[in-house]
Amino acid sequence: MKKDLFALIEERQPTLSKGHKLISNYILSHYDKAAFMTAQKLGKTVGVSESTVVRFASELGYDGYPALQRALQDLMRNRLTAVQRIEVTSDRMSRDDVLERVLNLDIEKIRRTLEETSKEDFNSAVDKIMSCDTIYILGARSAAPLASFLNYYFTLIFPRVKLIRNTTTSEMFEQIMHMDEKDVIIGISFPRYSRQTVKALQYASNKGANVIAITDSSESPLARYADNLLLASSDMASFVDSLVAPLSLINALIAAVSISDVGKVSRSFESLERIWEEYDVYEP
Repeated sequence: MKKDLFALIEERQPTLSKGHKLISNYILSHYDKAAFMTAQKLGKTVGVSESTVVRFASELGYDGYPALQRALQDLMRNRLTAVQRIEVTSDRMSRDDVLERVLNLDIEKIRRTLEETSKEDFNSAVDKIMSCDTIYILGARSAAPLASFLNYYFTLIFPRVKLIRNTTTSEMFEQIMHMDEKDVIIGISFPRYSRQTVKALQYASNKGANVIAITDSSESPLARYADNLLLASSDMASFVDSLVAPLSLINALIAAVSISDVGKVSRSFESLERIWEEYDVYEP
């Protein structure tokens, strides 16, 4: 569904039946709660049958209620404030089951990432990284640790890697102003999306650089500028963004790069091992 779900509901509102209007009004007013309700619970809440809720989803063009629910969750995650996220969390889990719920949700995110990420895009991204001149890495706000992790390992493998510092927008552009078609930029962002990261990818695309976006959806604002789109599921478990699946995807990217030129990577790490040993980097 390319159209915003809320805009779609509002567009169809005049032609909806009485029961469907009850559902649509509740979704528009309480989307943070509706996004995690079953069809049965949503129907009971607004006073219609479960089958009416299912038909409502079909009326909007979705293949069943679960598809509508996923669309609502995707849309919702970029609109909720931190306070609203906390409220949603308290509705979905209790202190007694939070450990089990959060870990199981993260396991499911990795499964979804494996299903949704294009192997063709992934392999193409690896090829571009291996053949580029300079690698730029950008992840703002909660994505910053992911960018830092990727930068740490890529710096051990490649001679020219630049982690773009999360400073002012003007300073960000100063860090990427010399990029061109020989370079790669890897932008990482998840809801709520960083406007700074989107602007950087737009600039890089206009400069002819190869843009790799690590994000959660083809509807992400990063996607429109990406030559290679790597999707990682990042549904929130609480007001905290879950970075488990994105980190797993980044691990796979580092591993794929390292085995693309085993000899080169091995030589780099042989040199590093000598440095680490000479300067007592690690405790024996």
